[in-house]
Amino acid sequence: MKRSLLIVLLVCLASLGSYAQKSPVNEEDKSINNIPRKGQQVSMQLDSRRVETAWLKQLGDKFGSKLKNNKGVLTLDGVVIDEIAPNPIRVISKVDASPTGTTVWWSIDLGNAYLAKDATPVQWKSAEKYLKDFARMMYREDLVSQIAEAERALVASQNNNIAVIEKQNSIKKDVDKNKVRKVEIQQQLATNAAELQQLNNLIDLNLKEQEASRGDIVNMRIALEAVKDRMNKIE
Repeated sequence: MKRSLLIVLLVCLASLGSYAQKSPVNEEDKSINNIPRKGQQVSMQLDSRRVETAWLKQLGDKFGSKLKNNKGVLTLDGVVIDEIAPNPIRVISKVDASPTGTTVWWSIDLGNAYLAKDATPVQWKSAEKYLKDFARMMYREDLVSQIAEAERALVASQNNNIAVIEKQNSIKKDVDKNKVRKVEIQQQLATNAAELQQLNNLIDLNLKEQEASRGDIVNMRIALEAVKDRMNKIE
């Protein structure tokens, strides 16, 4: 089972190279609190809970109390994201699960315009890079996690292999003990057979002694009767 898990993990790691670069950024409209907003969205083939936690942490670590979270709708008012614009901006963001993974969407009010691919191409490129950098970070973290899991599985597999070898050695020792015990039992059986033969011989000898003893008794009786008969004939 552990070996199968390790193989699956290694296959997954090998396949990471094929999807790790898939973090497309698209222009996407989304309705937030029944208000349609134009925004920018990056897609990742990763678990939505992990992505949302990381996104909240990244924004929270940088902007602290300015980050508001209302049922999954994140809002930042009057913040400066140097990578996008030098002036304070307003950001509305949302993380959603998708059929292929997770999307991180945001709408940015630059103050004099909303972020848009055609209307604000410079800021669009900067925001695109920001999202892509986040996606790459998530992929790297996921890869590190996958490697760590594969390494743990490898160690477990190696430990299991050692246990199997030790078990085999233990079985071999039991086999050797069994062979020694078999020899001892065979020797005991041989000794027992010799003792049995000796006892049977003693029984046969005893029977012969009994027969001889009975003959002696008969002879003694005959001799006694002869003596008595002679005594009776004395005049």
